[in-house]
Amino acid sequence: MTALAGRQRGISFVGFLLIAVGAVLVAVMGMKVVPAYVHSAQIAQILKTIADDPDMQGASIKEIKESYGKRANVNYITDITAEDIEIVKDDGQLTLSTNYTVVIPLVGNATLVLEFNPSSS
Repeated sequence: MTALAGRQRGISFVGFLLIAVGAVLVAVMGMKVVPAYVHSAQIAQILKTIADDPDMQGASIKEIKESYGKRANVNYITDITAEDIEIVKDDGQLTLSTNYTVVIPLVGNATLVLEFNPSSS
């Protein structure tokens, strides 16, 4: 029994601190990055909903942008405005798309730049 106790080893305090710091950094990075991806998915869903809406197929550009503005306001989306959306009508098919960049400050002068291009197709 004593031979087994001598062979058992655990994590040192320094090892524990390194693992804890790494876990905290991953958690902080996740809390900063996840909302950008959630907003991109919401924007893509709004664009798809508008493009699939039969009432929007014959709507004017202004009405389509107003519809986006209302839906984005409900979801608290401020990354892009209705003016940033590209609207294309081809043979009665409505396609909406946009491109935008999110800059996330990390530490000091280090930043993370995420580029998104959600569309209705």
